[in-house]
Amino acid sequence: MPHTLAHATPLSRDALQRRIESASGPVQPYACNYPAGWDTGRHHHLRHQLVFAIQGVMTVATPAGWWVVPPQLAVWIPARLEHALLMHRPVKLRTLYLDERLGPSAQPRVVNASPLLRELILRLMELPTEATAHGAGARLVAVLLDELHAGPTVPLHLPEPDDPALRRICTALRDNPANRDDLTTWGSRVGASSRTLARRFLVQTGMGFAAWRQQARLLAALPMLAAGRSVTVVSQEVGYESPSAFIAAFRRSLGTSPGRYFNKPLASSDS
Repeated sequence: MPHTLAHATPLSRDALQRRIESASGPVQPYACNYPAGWDTGRHHHLRHQLVFAIQGVMTVATPAGWWVVPPQLAVWIPARLEHALLMHRPVKLRTLYLDERLGPSAQPRVVNASPLLRELILRLMELPTEATAHGAGARLVAVLLDELHAGPTVPLHLPEPDDPALRRICTALRDNPANRDDLTTWGSRVGASSRTLARRFLVQTGMGFAAWRQQARLLAALPMLAAGRSVTVVSQEVGYESPSAFIAAFRRSLGTSPGRYFNKPLASSDS
């Protein structure tokens, strides 16, 4: 099968793992179109994974937290890290599996897919894996790693705490981002004072409760916006009192308005 063609249906987990582990070169490409609602389930690979969607929105879940990945962005998943991918809409996924000895980071991160990075990913999708071990292919891989290293991390991460009481609160807020209960109310439900919960939130997530909830709302909003739902409807569903308040929060996090963010041009190739 030509490398530029996506699999019509996803490979089974075992078949994909065999393909990745049998690769003879440093980079193994994999292209697949996933239906909305597809959940890969928790798994890990012996190679690093660079995930890029030319269409659709997905969530990457790990024991340490959640990342939402709209088009225009790529997510780096380190080798051996347990993770799952959930497709919110039909997703055209383009993934590069890189040798464990390569890679800019031991932690997951979402990076902006610059025009150069997009074209590098799509060009490497076309190459047989053995061609990335030497010559022009190896030089493309080196530039790809330079771009990943230099690219800014996009703040689309929602850290997951270890504390069972905090996990209970966080799960409830992810399930219903419009929930406006304060820590005093949550404390009465989980058997802890608001001061204790506030301290644990900061220690375990690096964020205060209000900041964590705002981030959860932002991540919940992204798949809705990508599906074409209006800012007014989305702002209500994720708990904002007005569309203007939601737009202001969105702009603080991502540097632009929702409308402009989702109207950026897509990658020049749909391979």
